[in-house]
Amino acid sequence: MPDAQTLPFEAPIRQVEPQWIDLNGHMNMAYYNLLFDEALDTLFTELDIGWNYTQKGEGSFFTAEIHVCYLDELKLGDPVRITFQIIDADEKRLHLFGHMYHAEKGYLAATSEQMCIHVSMKTRKTAPMPKTASDKAIQLKEEHAALGQPEQTGKTIGIRRKKEAN
Repeated sequence: MPDAQTLPFEAPIRQVEPQWIDLNGHMNMAYYNLLFDEALDTLFTELDIGWNYTQKGEGSFFTAEIHVCYLDELKLGDPVRITFQIIDADEKRLHLFGHMYHAEKGYLAATSEQMCIHVSMKTRKTAPMPKTASDKAIQLKEEHAALGQPEQTGKTIGIRRKKEAN
């Protein structure tokens, strides 16, 4: 059971914009990714590896893998709340899990699991992130461990077939 003090990182609330609505009358799948990405930028800023860090030209984070689960619709004007927890971290990698909620109705609209790697912008190869950032990330990972593993962590894509009775 999580400690009452243990909370995932929460990004500022956003609102579904008109240009994000597709022919089905809901937010297009691409914009779920956009919102997760922009929310992750706010976490990176908290870890001192955000925009100001990247602009120095030393290093940045690249997404190596991402898995989004679309669970419910978001529509025009809906307020969106995104939280992230650090599942794992080391000197070069961050394994992150995001939850996207309707900010007023509270339902879970989507999840995003991703692996980010720190890259030297000079060599374009993986490299350790600044020690202060990795220390902060590892501390946050340890705090977030009390939240438990999200149900969707490690999901794979595939058609699940019912086993036939013999």
